[in-house]
Amino acid sequence: MKRAELRAYARRAWHVAETRKREHWAREIAERGSLATFEASQALWQHMRALRPDRPSPDERREDLAHHVALKRLIDLAAGAFVATTHR
Repeated sequence: MKRAELRAYARRAWHVAETRKREHWAREIAERGSLATFEASQALWQHMRALRPDRPSPDERREDLAHHVALKRLIDLAAGAFVATTHR
């Protein structure tokens, strides 16, 4: 890859892409609800499995689930702190 190409890539109008992505998902969720994100996740899963059918391994899936469970607990703790402060 050439330096000029790297610079051009880095200087792209990333804020425009981010705005369009937010608008797209706002529309999708408004029209289809949580089904939109579920279907997107399934499409990504199928694409990943087509590229790497051996991934994730059972161990990687267990590790990923453990991280999700830990994050959920932290979110619940944080939410509890906000609820506790509103009832004072």
